[in-house]
Amino acid sequence: MAEFPKVDLMAIGAHPDDVEVGCGGLLIKLAERGYRTGLVYLTRGEMGTGGTPEIREQEALRAADIMGSKILATLDYGDCQVMDNYQNRLEIARIIRRHKPKIILAPYWQGGHGKRAGHPDHLATGQIAINAANYATLKKLPIDEEPHSISAMFHFFLPPEISPTFIVDITNQFDRWIEALSAHKSQFLNPEKNRDYLWSLESMARANGNLIGTKYGQAYGIGEPIKIEDIFCLIGICQRIPDLG
Repeated sequence: MAEFPKVDLMAIGAHPDDVEVGCGGLLIKLAERGYRTGLVYLTRGEMGTGGTPEIREQEALRAADIMGSKILATLDYGDCQVMDNYQNRLEIARIIRRHKPKIILAPYWQGGHGKRAGHPDHLATGQIAINAANYATLKKLPIDEEPHSISAMFHFFLPPEISPTFIVDITNQFDRWIEALSAHKSQFLNPEKNRDYLWSLESMARANGNLIGTKYGQAYGIGEPIKIEDIFCLIGICQRIPDLG
């Protein structure tokens, strides 16, 4: 059986650049701390206003390098055709088993009328990720790799009506995040587009940062409770159990 690189965290997006937009700053921060991060894209982004699938592939490779991440897979489910179905769940479950992440990041799976949060591909990607993580644990499914259970799944692209569960300070990673986004020139630096995407994303990061008293932040949601042993770790203070003897 082929050897596949193990990652600590896997970020799943529908299109090349989704992961950079939703969690690029976090991925950079994790790479700086020594964590191994990997990216999975479910489409080649062929319906994007700018660029070809080949151009977008090269842009994604440059962005991944900037973020310190490895592209684990670029699939071809069809831009604007991503569906949560049995075969797609199996394929993502197989990728999860191969790379054995502890955490998965994926788009929020419901609602939203926003152009970004409400894209059907994003919603379907979130649903696939949730179901594939479940499938990855089931021994009798027709997948060769050994079952694997992740520790947690967190969601980006939160719709406006959903408050973040937590926000990560990316102030020190902001410049590299913008560099990673700018690698997607066909999307964010395209003179044919009349919207300043980088300004919009910076504004969003400033708004999130303001909620936690920092300059820039990226926001995430949790779909189900997670197990916590030491609540001080939630505020960045993890300590050993003191000796009370």
